[in-house]
Amino acid sequence: MPGKISRWISWLMILVALLIGVSLLSLAVGAVRIPAKETLSLLVKRILFWQNYPFENTSASIILFKIRLPRLILGIVVGAALSSSGVIFQGMFRNPLVEPYTLGVSGGAAVAVCIMIITGLSKTFSQLIPLSGFLGAIGATILVYFIASSGGRLAIPTLLLTGVIVSFFSSSLIMLLMSISGLEELHGITFWIMGNLQETNLSLILPVSFILLGGIFTSFLFARDLNALSLGEEEAQHLGIEVERTKKILFVLASLLAGVAVSVSGVIGFVGLMIPHFIRNVIDVDHRILLPASVIAGSTFLVGADIVARTILSPRELPVGIITGIIGGIIFIYIIRKRKVEFRW
Repeated sequence: MPGKISRWISWLMILVALLIGVSLLSLAVGAVRIPAKETLSLLVKRILFWQNYPFENTSASIILFKIRLPRLILGIVVGAALSSSGVIFQGMFRNPLVEPYTLGVSGGAAVAVCIMIITGLSKTFSQLIPLSGFLGAIGATILVYFIASSGGRLAIPTLLLTGVIVSFFSSSLIMLLMSISGLEELHGITFWIMGNLQETNLSLILPVSFILLGGIFTSFLFARDLNALSLGEEEAQHLGIEVERTKKILFVLASLLAGVAVSVSGVIGFVGLMIPHFIRNVIDVDHRILLPASVIAGSTFLVGADIVARTILSPRELPVGIITGIIGGIIFIYIIRKRKVEFRW
């Protein structure tokens, strides 16, 4: 056990170092490059002066603190939330192909956002898009829960099937709404569905970050329960786990994490699917390390993907969901084809 703990700590240190390096790179690169030395200098000065920060009128400072830093914070918390949600769902379902969006969370959010964009309400009240996305995601979660639950029990196969059906139904509604929308509305819907981290309003990002971080830390408390559920519900029952109660809490928690993330970033795929699977096979299947490692790796991956999205066709910017899909798909296929690792539980 001491050797395993030391190995876990070593991996966490490596992942944290990677996240720090990618974060600093994210602050420095873009359409306008800010030298690493200047970036660090501005950050240190901002920390030391805080409220009395005297450098807001420089172009580098404005780019750094008004655009890139909020975007970095959003990328970190969204990547962490999607990865954490993916770990929870995969542990609950004992299925490495389940991701945060499998149960209709993204579909419900997308339908609500489409309605806001088509009706023109998003032009009058810009904050309605994240709010409607969140409400749509929660609405889809509630719908899936009440359809799948019976007699106080939450049957996992029924829950999965219901989620898939709700996802397909939502996709059909989205196609319908897109077919009757104008060109401008269609562009807005498409851009949101592809996922992006362009939100720079700290008054929105900070509350969302606190909610997501609170949910992530709460998920850590269920690491042992997820380990037990990974053995099967009957085995978990023998180990003293209140299976039905735990499943309901985990389902709501994972859905909340995914719903809040989707509301501010749109649909960013592959993070919640690939990262937990990758960490599970490279580091360990134990959720005590799988959860924190996936959180850090998910943040690193999404921030890195955002760097590529901002720079590959600079000054044009690609939706980050496209980059995560391409990179994630290539890595996932490579892992499977190499057969160095298997689907592990």
